[in-house]
Amino acid sequence: MKELICNLHLHSTYSDGSGDYRAITQAALKTEVDVIILTDHNILVKGLEGYRRSQDRTVLVLTGEEVHDQNREPQKNHTLVIGAEKEMAGFAPDPQTLIDEVKRAGGLSFLAHPYEFDLPMIHEPDISWVNWEVEDFTGLELWNGLSEFKTVVRSLRDGIKYLFLPEMMAHGPLKPTLAKWDELLNAGKKVNAVGGSDAHAIKFQKAILKRTVFPYEFHFSAINNHLIVDEGISGSINLDKAVVYEALRKGSSFIGYDLPASTRGFRFVIDDDDQEYHLGDSFCMKDGATARVSLPESANIRLIHNGKVISEQKNANRLTCSITQPGYYRVECSLFFLGEERGWIYSNPIYVKPGSKRLSF
Repeated sequence: MKELICNLHLHSTYSDGSGDYRAITQAALKTEVDVIILTDHNILVKGLEGYRRSQDRTVLVLTGEEVHDQNREPQKNHTLVIGAEKEMAGFAPDPQTLIDEVKRAGGLSFLAHPYEFDLPMIHEPDISWVNWEVEDFTGLELWNGLSEFKTVVRSLRDGIKYLFLPEMMAHGPLKPTLAKWDELLNAGKKVNAVGGSDAHAIKFQKAILKRTVFPYEFHFSAINNHLIVDEGISGSINLDKAVVYEALRKGSSFIGYDLPASTRGFRFVIDDDDQEYHLGDSFCMKDGATARVSLPESANIRLIHNGKVISEQKNANRLTCSITQPGYYRVECSLFFLGEERGWIYSNPIYVKPGSKRLSF
């Protein structure tokens, strides 16, 4: 199997980002990402998808959009729309209609930054998700880089600290978002998680102090989605788009915070006597199975069943656990970086049903 590093939720000069497509893709080529998905506000940019190459690096550039009702006050309910291949901003006033239209078009819908705070000092409001009665969305944005910045910065002193030391900011998804994800999964819904940069490369100026808040290159080295796929980038745009979108649709991915250490190589599988099941898979278990986690380096590993930690290893690169109960299983890993324990890996679930026959969503 192959692994593609995908960074999504990016804004360019087509909406409120400071970089144009060329600057953003040049930044991506300097990092390890394989795919970037730009999602400008309420506009699906056409004609700029394709490959960008530099020496031995190739980056696939795709476009979606971040849709929200611009007439709603206060602003809420932003949705990342990916793979719909048509403009969806016209459906923004009704979130359920938007989700339904995206699904009808064959696209994916992720609820953006479900929980966050406002940040008045840079005129950033709280734009969390509030319409939780919606159904049939693909997933939610579990870890959002800008939302976390808005959470930890409560004073000018905080702002200056993270402005100059951005690597000290990230600690993990917000606890209410993790709790909501488990609530939805426990309700029997298949809800995939993605990590979003929410990159704007905001230009900050106060008196003589000038700084770009989290440049694009920084984002590409931080919160990424690692897609587990059968084949890597082929050079065929239609084929490669289908591979990326199917991994996001299935949940065949994990969120990796690659700044402290690369998460490339993480694997979580469940195997029984018949075969091995991977992220996003659903199967029926008859007589028990074994969950196996392997990491590229030692960290703290937690195996979670239906929202509860059932097995944990400290400072280890492997975890093996026999399982007998149906439900969903996912993995969280953390490590120490710059003096604090920080979230490192958050996997999508493997779904286990009672019985003896493999299922597929």
